[in-house]
Amino acid sequence: MAEERRGSWFGFGFCGFGQALGSGRGRQVHSPEPLRTPGEGADVCRVSASWSYTAFVTRGGRLELSGSAGGAAGGCRDAWASEALLVVLRAGRGSGPELQVWEPGSALSGEPLWVHTLAPEAEGEDAPGEEPQARALPLLPGARAYVSPRPPFYSPLAPGLRARRLELGTEHALLLDEAGQVFSWGQGRHGQLGHGTLEAELEPRLLEALQGVPMAEVAAGGWHSVCVSETGDIYIWGWNESGQLALPSRSLAEDGQTAAREASGLKEDGSDVRRTGGGEDGGPAPFIAVQPFPALLDLPLGTDAVKASCGSRHTAVVTSKYGQLGHTDVSSLDRPRRVEYFVDAQLQVRAVSCGPWNTYVYAVEKDS
Repeated sequence: MAEERRGSWFGFGFCGFGQALGSGRGRQVHSPEPLRTPGEGADVCRVSASWSYTAFVTRGGRLELSGSAGGAAGGCRDAWASEALLVVLRAGRGSGPELQVWEPGSALSGEPLWVHTLAPEAEGEDAPGEEPQARALPLLPGARAYVSPRPPFYSPLAPGLRARRLELGTEHALLLDEAGQVFSWGQGRHGQLGHGTLEAELEPRLLEALQGVPMAEVAAGGWHSVCVSETGDIYIWGWNESGQLALPSRSLAEDGQTAAREASGLKEDGSDVRRTGGGEDGGPAPFIAVQPFPALLDLPLGTDAVKASCGSRHTAVVTSKYGQLGHTDVSSLDRPRRVEYFVDAQLQVRAVSCGPWNTYVYAVEKDS
């Protein structure tokens, strides 16, 4: 078997707290830059970003924090960063691995806020004789419980519900089960649950609009959601304030009007200023503020999606050919646009992880 090529991590977006995206605080990185990760030559395999700091986990099991929270620890298998807490999965001191919850400012010293020892058999219960499946936090080994950002931190799933991926947004959760079905619950006032209403759901509810279409990936943003089907199609729903759904956004159209008005020298009430965009019949564009049902998204160049990740108000997608935001400006977009940096550098994107206001990408050199 050929050895897996080692790649590099790149970052772009907000790094006001020095989250390894460049030199100094207060920077906005408009185009991808190689990460200056803690630990010289560290082979990072997992990145989890909150607003003010980022957690890096290396293949050797070392955890490093960068940004407003600092510190390091060994024996780590995974980490999940949020502004209120840091969750770490570590090799246990006793009979099984430990789930630890820390305050981000604790520098991983002293005692954690909360510790839970996982049963050894929870590492791989999928089927007798099968290899244990690696599942990223906040989903726990065994796929029967998950990490909650609020006490008691450890929450069991409904009986019989076997999960392979869980994503937590600001106010909602998405779960992908072993059969490729999607469940959602939590606050729904921005349409982020995908059930066609703006109502909250207290328990996991099957996304009926996607039944019969097996999904391979799910991602939850601030108040929007994305999933990728096994055939490479993207479905997206929720809040569209900044064009994060790749659907027409009123705020972006209004920004375009302002720019056109300033360029022409017209005043705010100038009657000659025209709307940007428009419907097929020449009428007003069908702006979408909230999309409460999953919408099928067409990517440019006829590419298929393989991975997706969501920030607070942006979405990133890895396609079967290249990788997709990270452009050389600060403009918001309500349509997909390829990141030319990776194409020009002859890099193939393998993974993407969105923080609230930034994006991390793992890429390897393309085969010659």
